[in-house]
Amino acid sequence: MTNSPIKQTPQLAPSTTTPSDHQLRSPKSNRSLRKLQSAHQLSSNYAALNAPSLISQQRQQQQRNTSSSHNNQAPQIPPLPTLSSHHRTRSNSDAVVPNASSSAAAAKRLTASKKNTPNQNPREELEALVRQGPQGDVPTELSRLRHLVLCEGLYADSDGMIRIYVWLILLNAPAISTDSYLELIRRGASPAYSKIRNDTFRTLATNPLFKRRVSEASLIRLLNAVAWKLHDAKIEKLVEPTMVNAANERGSPELQHASPIIKHAQGPPTTTATDGSEAGGTEPGIYVQGMNVLCAPFLYAARSEAEAFVAFHGFITKECPGYVRGAMDGVHRGLALVDKCLAIVDPKLSSYLQSKHMKAELYAFASVLTMCACTPPLPEVLQLWDFLFAYGPHLNILCICAQLVIMRETLLTSPSPTKLLRSFPPLQAKLIVEITVSNLRKIPADIYEELVHHAE
Repeated sequence: MTNSPIKQTPQLAPSTTTPSDHQLRSPKSNRSLRKLQSAHQLSSNYAALNAPSLISQQRQQQQRNTSSSHNNQAPQIPPLPTLSSHHRTRSNSDAVVPNASSSAAAAKRLTASKKNTPNQNPREELEALVRQGPQGDVPTELSRLRHLVLCEGLYADSDGMIRIYVWLILLNAPAISTDSYLELIRRGASPAYSKIRNDTFRTLATNPLFKRRVSEASLIRLLNAVAWKLHDAKIEKLVEPTMVNAANERGSPELQHASPIIKHAQGPPTTTATDGSEAGGTEPGIYVQGMNVLCAPFLYAARSEAEAFVAFHGFITKECPGYVRGAMDGVHRGLALVDKCLAIVDPKLSSYLQSKHMKAELYAFASVLTMCACTPPLPEVLQLWDFLFAYGPHLNILCICAQLVIMRETLLTSPSPTKLLRSFPPLQAKLIVEITVSNLRKIPADIYEELVHHAE
């Protein structure tokens, strides 16, 4: 996908070290050695692949023959470029396209050959959908992508995890430049900065995989940038009605379409919230406790902070804005739906928990708010999120019910299920998805409608 926000490839600077420097400075790890080999092969292949063609070499040879006809010496033929038997494949962005029509025809032939290939590997098909984009009807291709995610799952490709690109496609996240993200970082501390700092050090603190890959500083920067983005949107919504009314009274309708900066300069609103977590239930917030855990899988799966930023911001503003409001009304509606859905899929277990005064608001609050990201292990969380992004985050409510069904026998035989539900057992993404899909048929249409809209 060319529009997806990918990490920019750094340009290799010319080497200034001497042979003695290379002897003294040996690579400290196998990873650095692979980087050096990859850079060497890339530079050598680029020089070979961009050498003059055979026709150009023949023309140069003819020119040398005509210019040196008075000499009896035979001209030297330049050696043909030799390619290494094992080299890194050049990416499409490095290829030189001489003619747009010919390249389009070649792409059509490649697509046709792939479609006509019998028994194509599902992984290759998934990679083709992500890298080349839809080749036909977009809704049909999206349905195919969802089906591949559900049946085959995502995997690690040669460039890293393909998961973040699938997430960006399913979330319909827009492209964003790194400079736009850096501008939010340069603005400094947001109004919610202190609350962000109070939560980030606790984010998946016992998960070594997350700690090795994501630093606390990266988490702080991303949450602070999202807080600024939500703060700007909130200020714009508060300022716009005031300025429109003032423009109508003053007879200057051009102010109705002025930028937020001009509107703020003309007349800022008298009531602005400085902290989104203290806002009312109908007011959009800029940070609530739990957003740090909800943000963690995005940073873990993404290849850059800019990718994680656009995915996370799009997710909380489009899919679950009710979860990040000050009153968290979407979360409370989700907790009520956990009780309703559990009573439908497993009436015996539901009545037993109700007899022990165990409502979902006592044990499922974190699971609803964080889309089960609070329950380890992290790789299982990522697999569960693949399913949720493909078919809708509202299905997280049924995934929580599926976890309760897995614990059914233990809960029914326990005199005190409260202790068992203080922390859910480790996630089993495939089993949870299977139970969720099976229980989905039992949900009535009106309850399912509530599931779809509860996080708005």
